[in-house]
Amino acid sequence: MGIANIGIPGLIIILVITLIIFGPKKLPEIGSAFGQTLAEFKRGANKLMEEDDAKNKKEDQSPKA
Repeated sequence: MGIANIGIPGLIIILVITLIIFGPKKLPEIGSAFGQTLAEFKRGANKLMEEDDAKNKKEDQSPKA
């Protein structure tokens, strides 16, 4: 049972708890910060994958002795 099996009722409970803890005025700020963090993580992961692909391509093209 992992995080992928939360379902709609679990998400509603998480949202209600978040509303109680932070209040409705802070939710847009939290959502924005989460979105920015997720976008930055995705950019970093893509950059690492591109660098790894370029390295592997360079190694494949180098003459073998």
